[in-house]
Amino acid sequence: MSPQAMKSVLVLMSTLCAVGGLAQVAKLYGLAISLENAKKAAAAALAEARQNHWEMAVAVVDPSGNLVYYERMDETQMGSANVAVGKARTAALFKRPSKVFQEGVQSGKGIQVLGLEGAVPIEGGVPLVMDGKIVGAIGVSGDTSENDGLCALAGAAVLK
Repeated sequence: MSPQAMKSVLVLMSTLCAVGGLAQVAKLYGLAISLENAKKAAAAALAEARQNHWEMAVAVVDPSGNLVYYERMDETQMGSANVAVGKARTAALFKRPSKVFQEGVQSGKGIQVLGLEGAVPIEGGVPLVMDGKIVGAIGVSGDTSENDGLCALAGAAVLK
């Protein structure tokens, strides 16, 4: 392995340790989430948003970060569309909630996250796990990142 490749691996390893530990990376990827299950997860996230009078955009991606399903409530800010997709991709590609990256950046210990291509360090992205394997991820945006995270967790909970 070249010195540059080794350096990249060490930086990534230290970043993963700083923002959530390597134990969280151990989950395996499964088959891609079905459209039916993606819609179930999105519906649960949007139900949580409606119950709290939050306007949200919801994106569900497969394990590779490809969009499977997207829905936006009528009054949601337009910028939330891309943010929701980004949060979902972050959770799928890095096998952890996007909140972990947010906390790392906030603490100053995970500033390297800002250099990870495709990582959105904002709460609201959560891996979707079925039968112990990551089948995709859900990303929610439209309100505070904490409220986005609550809706994403509600969406993820219906698939367990």
